[in-house]
Amino acid sequence: MNDARHIIRHALAGAQAPCLTSSFQAECVVLTHLLREERPDLPVLFLDTCHHFAETLAYRDEVARTWGLNLITLRAAEPRIGLWQAESTDACCTRHKVEPLFAALDQYDVWLTALRRDQSPSRAGLQEVEPFRLPSGRIVQRVSPLAAWTARDVRAYAREHGIPLLPLYGRGYTSIGCEPCTSLPLDPANPRSGRWGGQKLECGIHIQSS
Repeated sequence: MNDARHIIRHALAGAQAPCLTSSFQAECVVLTHLLREERPDLPVLFLDTCHHFAETLAYRDEVARTWGLNLITLRAAEPRIGLWQAESTDACCTRHKVEPLFAALDQYDVWLTALRRDQSPSRAGLQEVEPFRLPSGRIVQRVSPLAAWTARDVRAYAREHGIPLLPLYGRGYTSIGCEPCTSLPLDPANPRSGRWGGQKLECGIHIQSS
């Protein structure tokens, strides 16, 4: 935990325009709690994909109100409901998540995320601090203070600090994204196996632009 705080302080000390991206899952809310100790007014970017669970939106609003977050909701310029059915989940993720986020990140220099190495094989090599190239060619520093944490660490921090978590966890969900593409875990040993029917690991946000 102290390592996470050190990473946060070092990242913020050298930042001119930092931000946090949050889906309001457990690790995102824990990281937000840590960041509020250092920068209460930090912009918290939330992607409104038009396909979220109602519970996610209600929980987002409650946390933002209770903690006084500087919440910034991002949305596709032209949202398209049901694109995941009409074309593909990749097309839907690109339009509703990747494009609006990368456009917004062009105005920041430090991007804080709640990514962890244990979340999936695609994140196993995650570094706490690493340069990230946006499609525009601009480089931001992606900072993941919880990279070395486990799901157990996240839950322990939340319990210790009395942080209520997204109610969907109580219904058995272990990784929560858009409602049409999120199910209960298909593999109890893999928390992200309920995402996209187990057919892919990432939506595209955390894949570097070539």
